[in-house]
Amino acid sequence: MARTTPAPPEDFEEHILDIDVGDEMRSSFLEYAYSVIYSRALPDARDGLKPVQRRILYTMHDMGLRPDRGHVKSARVVGEVMGRLHPHGDSAIYDALVRLTQPWAMRLPMIDGHGNFGSLDDSAAAMRYTEARMAPAALAMTASIDEDTVDFKPNYDSREYEPSVLPAAIPNLLVNGTSGIAVGMATNMAPHNLVEVVSALRHLINHPKADLDELMRFIPGPDLPTGGTIVGLDGIRDAYATGKGSFKIRATARIETIGRRKGIVVTELPYMVGTEKVVENIKTLVQAKKIQGIADVIDLTDKNNGTRLVIEVKNGFIPEALLEQLYKSTKLEDSFGINNVCLVDGQPRTLGLKELLEVFLGHRFEVVRRRSQFRRNKAASRLHLVEGLLLAIVDIDEVIQVIRTSDNAAMAKERLISIFELSELQAEYILDMALRRLTKFSKLELDTEQEDLLRTIQELDAILGDDKLLRKVVSDELGEVAKTYGTPRRTVLLASAGTAVTAAQAAKIQTEIADDPCFALLSSTGLLARTSDGEVPAAGGPRANHDLITSAVAATARGEIGVLTSGGRLLKLSVLDLPAIPPTAGEPNLQGGVPLGALLSLDIGERALAMCRLTTDGPGLALGTRSGVVKRVNPEVLGKDEWPVINLDPGDEVVGAVELTTGAETLCFITSDAQLLQFSAEGVRPQGRNAVGMKGVNVAAGHRVLFFGAFDANDAVVVTSAGSSTALPGVQPGSVKVTPFTEYPPKGRATGGVRCQRFLKGEDTLLVAWAGPGPARAAASSGSPVPLPEIDPRRDGSGVIVGQPIDAIAGPVGAGLSGSGLVSEA
Repeated sequence: MARTTPAPPEDFEEHILDIDVGDEMRSSFLEYAYSVIYSRALPDARDGLKPVQRRILYTMHDMGLRPDRGHVKSARVVGEVMGRLHPHGDSAIYDALVRLTQPWAMRLPMIDGHGNFGSLDDSAAAMRYTEARMAPAALAMTASIDEDTVDFKPNYDSREYEPSVLPAAIPNLLVNGTSGIAVGMATNMAPHNLVEVVSALRHLINHPKADLDELMRFIPGPDLPTGGTIVGLDGIRDAYATGKGSFKIRATARIETIGRRKGIVVTELPYMVGTEKVVENIKTLVQAKKIQGIADVIDLTDKNNGTRLVIEVKNGFIPEALLEQLYKSTKLEDSFGINNVCLVDGQPRTLGLKELLEVFLGHRFEVVRRRSQFRRNKAASRLHLVEGLLLAIVDIDEVIQVIRTSDNAAMAKERLISIFELSELQAEYILDMALRRLTKFSKLELDTEQEDLLRTIQELDAILGDDKLLRKVVSDELGEVAKTYGTPRRTVLLASAGTAVTAAQAAKIQTEIADDPCFALLSSTGLLARTSDGEVPAAGGPRANHDLITSAVAATARGEIGVLTSGGRLLKLSVLDLPAIPPTAGEPNLQGGVPLGALLSLDIGERALAMCRLTTDGPGLALGTRSGVVKRVNPEVLGKDEWPVINLDPGDEVVGAVELTTGAETLCFITSDAQLLQFSAEGVRPQGRNAVGMKGVNVAAGHRVLFFGAFDANDAVVVTSAGSSTALPGVQPGSVKVTPFTEYPPKGRATGGVRCQRFLKGEDTLLVAWAGPGPARAAASSGSPVPLPEIDPRRDGSGVIVGQPIDAIAGPVGAGLSGSGLVSEA
């Protein structure tokens, strides 16, 4: 059936508007682009939040979901946000809430989640299954929002109001970073350490003309939630200067013995890289035969122990070389492109580090100024009412008589104003009060309140009238924020693949970290840490892997120490770069320590032997070399990051280094042919840095010095482990002997010493040797404990077979010396 179009009405006038399709597309697209830029994808430079994130935090603040209250269903929060402020899909709101919860995505999470909020490889559970509440840091973001500190604007339907920005006591944009894709532009900002950012902000408050180099003393680079190692700092400086740059992130890995094989153990991955991606990447490369030498890849990551990815290496392959291949071919090394695009005064801009800090400070100055004005006005209003009450209390009977004899409230108010010279507000307040408040006891309270209000108004007037005082208030509040929410740096910064950059050089001026006494510790597996207090770490109790302390030195949290290496060098190391470990009942566990190679640049084959204090006082250092040379050296003026302490002959190396305490200690050499020589340190004269030392012990042809140490001979023991020189390292346990040190007579310097262990059949060399204050403790190359036999008084006796090879031995922690627990080279 044909369809007919009805005729238009008689008064119909046709108006046809000709438009250019290109112009219409251009204007419509611009409106859409502006909407995405301003309302979705880009964060505000002041609070570092996108609109949906800001609305989530403000809604949770309105709902009273504080950290000290119970969690509520995430679906309830999402529904409130969607219905009141954010008219978009619930999945987008929930995704933003989930990110604010994840500690691997946020350096300082804003929401405390309860339930399955996903991982780097898996998505979160549905919002009906998870619960949420504000994290403590979110309170700092919304603090004083009800004190007219920020502007409010109508929501999407103009029925409610929402903040255009949060007060943000935390520099959230730099601390947590952000990422987003708008139309024609994108942002990608790296997280940073809160304490470092606050230190830079406080420096900028006191020195507004500070340049980028000054600020980078406080913020040397990003600090990613997942830790890792940043390799190469040129791109970071470019980003801080121009707002654009890139850097490479490497996983944190170390070589361990796993069963009968060597393995690569990954404990930290690059930012936003999950273990499943890495495992899949490695398996693909192995199947394509692009990488050879991997026996198995095991993911042992869990919630309690964190990231642990074990890559077993086949026999005959070098783990270090394989690790370098993995860095190049897998996500174990990733790049991060910085693009600091954010909204400033409603316009997208690309900002450098100083501009980001200045925008945040400008926001905080404005917030504190408006807050002070609000509190001043509130205090003045209350003072006005209190003064009226004090006038009325002077003649309370007449006030009551005036009110009783008035026909109505309006007449009572007029009579109170005329008789007692009150304002309209004061008169209304008196009429609304209960009579029981107008007592003599209340007058005492009112007098005290009046004094407090006058003092408060005076303080607030001072802040409003003095810009320096306002800046001081902002600086002090930032210091409190850093003290409350700050955490130690997680990411190691390396100028190149092997040159560490210390964040502590910039942190010397920081007041947020107290320069408290502590101990710097070095474990047998090459991990570094510091104690969180000045107590000497306990020893002798049960211990876990990685906590055999081979060197301990007294220091302060913001001080520097020296590390003596087998290459005859003394390297500076900042104590603040070492992670702090909590005090324990037994010997401290260094499993959370930082690998030594991440902080110091060591040459190929060079090892760290011991740590020492950087002081010109005391008798100095004692060194012993592989060829039997002994040297005493006093540290001179310390003006470099590294300097030689001995001039070594070609092929020689330092095997032991000790900081002397009295200068009268006993020096001890133990050679690979089981010869022990002891003599007094007083017989060795101090020499300069570049001296070659003097003859210490005569070493037989084909043998070398295994151990050199300095200690008080009282209560000392000698531990030796014999084996075969032709066996592969780590494949035979060997025989171990523990003997009192007093069993060996002293001999003169430059002699051969006395025998300390008789070799059994199949043994022709010592694998490991150590001497020092007992009791001695031993560890395998993995760091696991190895039990030692009982003390054997036989001076020339053989040893006892133990269950596994010994790689390191050490004595009591904090015994007064930096001991030389050495890893076997046999």
